[in-house]
Amino acid sequence: MSWQTASSEEKRLYASEEAKSKRKVIRERYPPDQGGRSEEELLADCARKALAATTDVAFLLDSRFRLRAFNPAAAAVLKWEASTAIGQGCAHVLRCRNLDHLPLCGTAGCPLVRVLQGGQPLANEEIILGAEAAQDWEASVSVTPVLTPEDRYVFFLARDVSALKMANRMREHFVSMVSHELRTPLNSVHGFIELLLRGQMGPLNETQREYLGYASEALQQLLSLAEDVLFMARSDAGHFELRRQQVNIETLAQQVLESMLPLARKAEIVMSKDFELPTPLVHADPQRMKQVLSNLLGNAIKFTPPGGTVILRARPDPDDPQMVLLSVKDTGFGIAPEDQPHVFERFYQATHSMQSRMGGYGLGLTIARLIVEQHGGKIWFETVPNRGTTFFFTLPLYRESVVAEQSRGDDPN
Repeated sequence: MSWQTASSEEKRLYASEEAKSKRKVIRERYPPDQGGRSEEELLADCARKALAATTDVAFLLDSRFRLRAFNPAAAAVLKWEASTAIGQGCAHVLRCRNLDHLPLCGTAGCPLVRVLQGGQPLANEEIILGAEAAQDWEASVSVTPVLTPEDRYVFFLARDVSALKMANRMREHFVSMVSHELRTPLNSVHGFIELLLRGQMGPLNETQREYLGYASEALQQLLSLAEDVLFMARSDAGHFELRRQQVNIETLAQQVLESMLPLARKAEIVMSKDFELPTPLVHADPQRMKQVLSNLLGNAIKFTPPGGTVILRARPDPDDPQMVLLSVKDTGFGIAPEDQPHVFERFYQATHSMQSRMGGYGLGLTIARLIVEQHGGKIWFETVPNRGTTFFFTLPLYRESVVAEQSRGDDPN
């Protein structure tokens, strides 16, 4: 009988016999060595072996904050013994603290409380663990709720980040120190070049003056780089400081525009100002605001071809009557779609040829965002490739009542 003339029942029986035959061949070639265990049992066994082998600290607590289980890494790092640690309250064996060394036990910041109450896992929480000062270690923990018919549990998985954070602190200190030490000799060289350009060391011919001008410009770029790197290092170390006061933003903007005129003329760019504010007074740090405006205007000039325009505008914020909206609009090359998500990343450099020829080191916009956000504002941009870009940012208006309230809040008495 051929396959074409067989009935559907005969075909089904044939297929079933063929499948049994294949399974038999597989069992003979790859005999099971798991003692007939189910798939769930095999997975559970693999999980136990993985937890036993990992160098990450893992432990399980119940809803009464008692330690129920932990892996060998936890025993080694936190000096636990199963006979004494199991069943103990986490306040006695974990001693969780925040990075300021303040206890978390019994507070709303306790990760165990937050997970049990919220029912959602926490990821990459940085805390300090350890029952004694000699055993302190900074850990990045992931905390996951585990629900069973008997109880609610919380699973902790912690990774030691003490060495990494120490290396980061050393790097930040080194960068800060080098940037600070660079400023003194650079300022000295800049001062001597200025003396030469003014003719105080004798007359200069045109070629000498031209070359000294190039040296002065390059030196100014180095000084700006040192200042920006030092600013970021201090910010990363938590030493960001604002000296906010009443500032006439229109007057300050005019000062910045005048300081940028030589750069704009050299690039053959026309700059203008368009302010329409009921009051030009903002509550801001004037030096930091000059830094923001200089960075945004400098970028606009740099990425606008000769004959283009750059406009600095200010209006009341349509979304918040207590804020002012400023913008820097250019008619430049715009920002390519692939670069737009990375605009505010530090040291990011676009890859396309036009932007790479412009130079720079990728900190200006990062610093601008940091300063604006520390003032309580926000910063964003709109761009059309080959038609231009507009950067927007907001600042708080100066209000006597708010400033007085903030001053009272800062008063330790």
